[in-house]
Amino acid sequence: MKTVITYGTFDMFHIGHLNLLKRLKGQGDYLIVAVSTDEFNKLKGKTCFFSYQERASIVSAIQYVDLVIAEHNWDQKKTDIQEYQVDVFGMGDDWKGKFDELKSCCEVVYLPRTKSISTTDLKRKLQWLNSERIKDIKSALDGVMDIVNAID
Repeated sequence: MKTVITYGTFDMFHIGHLNLLKRLKGQGDYLIVAVSTDEFNKLKGKTCFFSYQERASIVSAIQYVDLVIAEHNWDQKKTDIQEYQVDVFGMGDDWKGKFDELKSCCEVVYLPRTKSISTTDLKRKLQWLNSERIKDIKSALDGVMDIVNAID
């Protein structure tokens, strides 16, 4: 059996995440996904919309995923590779070269990202929709409804 492992935050799960997990499962027989804990994300300077437990539950429900474990720190990768007898470590190609030191432990692959989707982009777009903008949109819609109602 060929075991594959990957790591990530997996906040705001989207098609890019799904495509990556599907491609990673294609690299072997058993896919382990290490989801970053809330505490580790704080150390990385990341703010998540969803808690670790929620993100881990979402990832564990994906048909390609066989096991979800917690990622507590940057240094646990070598230990996880040994503990779970990992054959392939895989990440998106935006991390290309960042984990090459793991090649002494297992095969390292960097898979292509899904074009035009990323959690960072989604968060940036959602920031645009702050409470002031929502009030402006509601006001504009109220104005349109006033016009529609006047026509009736």
